[in-house]
Amino acid sequence: MNAGAEVVVERVVKAFDDGRIRALDGVSFRIAAGEFVALTGPSGCGKSTLLNLIGLLDRPDSGSIAVGGELLERIHDAAEYRASTVGFVFQFHTLVPTLNALENVQVPMLGRRTRTERQERARALLAEVGLSERERSRPGTLSGGERQRVAIARALANQPRLLLADEPTGSLDSVTGEQVLDLIKRLRDGYGMTVLMVTNDDLAAAVADRRLALRDGIIRDAALRSASA
Repeated sequence: MNAGAEVVVERVVKAFDDGRIRALDGVSFRIAAGEFVALTGPSGCGKSTLLNLIGLLDRPDSGSIAVGGELLERIHDAAEYRASTVGFVFQFHTLVPTLNALENVQVPMLGRRTRTERQERARALLAEVGLSERERSRPGTLSGGERQRVAIARALANQPRLLLADEPTGSLDSVTGEQVLDLIKRLRDGYGMTVLMVTNDDLAAAVADRRLALRDGIIRDAALRSASA
């Protein structure tokens, strides 16, 4: 079981268009290790921007972000941080179309494990997401739900302590979306990783332990799903 990483965001500011547009205007919150949190808010409010900062795909203009007790501003090798600590799941799976499912899951492990180890790990993950029989299939022959399940398996390849999911059900029908959400929750429960999921879907947000609402560049409220969350 992986130990989840605590996420602490303090007074984070991120602006665009030479500072005229503040996507994030002093955002602060904390996510406990192993917690599943849904980040909601209207389109364009800065949700994906915030995920990109936590995933070190971008840097804030000011403020601080710590993941697993490590300040991201002190990390110089962003690629290594992403490979070792963070798993990403996007709305549009971003699988490599010329690679089959087994090969796609191995991509994050290139240079980190032997070929045999990569294949064994990828097969185990595809089995965990229910796709053992599709390991030789390319993305173009898979359904939307199957492609997203491959993407989730790929995100888990290096046993991340933090899973960042950006609208993981946004391109799926309601039934398939529910299956993907159930899978993410089951994997969180099994691995113990922290999950931060961006969504505009109230039903999807209800699967999480807690909801953070981002509006006008700041966290407006935090709605607890249960007293124990």
